[in-house]
Amino acid sequence: MKAVVMSDIAKLEVKEVEKPKPKAHEVLLKVMAVGVCGSDIPRINETGSHVLPIIPGHEFAGQIVELGEDVEGFELKDKVTAAPILPCYKCEWCDKGIYALCEDYKYYGSRNDGAFAEYLAVDARNLVKLNKDTPYDWGATVDPAANAVHTFLRADVTKDDSLIVFGMGAIGLFAVQYGKAIGIKNIIAVDVNDMKLDAAKDSGANYVINGRNEDVLEKVKEFTNGEGVTVALEMSGAPIAQSQAVEVVRKRGRVVYLGISHADLNFEGHVVEKILRGEVAILGSWNSFSDPFPGFEWTESARLMDENKLNPDKIITHKLTLDDVPATFKKIAKEPFYFNKIMFYPHGK
Repeated sequence: MKAVVMSDIAKLEVKEVEKPKPKAHEVLLKVMAVGVCGSDIPRINETGSHVLPIIPGHEFAGQIVELGEDVEGFELKDKVTAAPILPCYKCEWCDKGIYALCEDYKYYGSRNDGAFAEYLAVDARNLVKLNKDTPYDWGATVDPAANAVHTFLRADVTKDDSLIVFGMGAIGLFAVQYGKAIGIKNIIAVDVNDMKLDAAKDSGANYVINGRNEDVLEKVKEFTNGEGVTVALEMSGAPIAQSQAVEVVRKRGRVVYLGISHADLNFEGHVVEKILRGEVAILGSWNSFSDPFPGFEWTESARLMDENKLNPDKIITHKLTLDDVPATFKKIAKEPFYFNKIMFYPHGK
């Protein structure tokens, strides 16, 4: 089969490799769509993967074309997506059903071969069925949607909350869409790119703020009658946004950090004072896997896509072939250009 193989940092090649054979507990998936995650970019262009050589890619959907002998609950030609983590099922956190915190996991696309390929053998426990009318490329975005849903669960967000989301990448845009889907009436989106803010409006944000040329704190006061919001979701990883997320919430507000910054975060004194006197809760959010595996985040995202309440078409900006993968990552490294979710189609669009 054709696959994209990463042999070293920033070295991707399209090759002919052996087609995988599913084990007893696996299915063979014909990969119909695979997306670029934000984590793929530094892993491929800067830091390298946990294992080399490797076939990257962990946001994918496809059709089951072969069943392992022990697989139950799935049939040939089923349309599915799959959670990329392979938990150990043995550690403390797996015993608690908090699979995102597994101590000894593997992962399609970074620790095991992934989906930048025509076929992939996938553990049947990881599969989530898609409606027959749900496009494959929508299914390939269930992963970032599930990450967005997980942040809502971390902060116990309900329709009665007011919400601000910092960072309008795929996860941030899905957070806006999910907030709208559950009935939140006041959603504010923040980014420094007007095209991403346009996507946020299209996804359901009531207000947008360009943090590069507008005062985020003053605009939030304006949009909330001076009260602030009850929940802030920080998806960008930018230290300034991480601080602003605390400053814009009300007393007893909840702040969830998802964006990875790889940078120090130093709160000014008045921000620390806000956390203490306002009893502000600061929470981390890591991935999207829960019990029963792969979790509510996955089944809920797939369900809402099946019902057209989450719309990945508002997020997918590029539709390319598997042969385009190496050049695309080179372009990302060298040429600033607007993109959100880049999607590859190993068997054609």
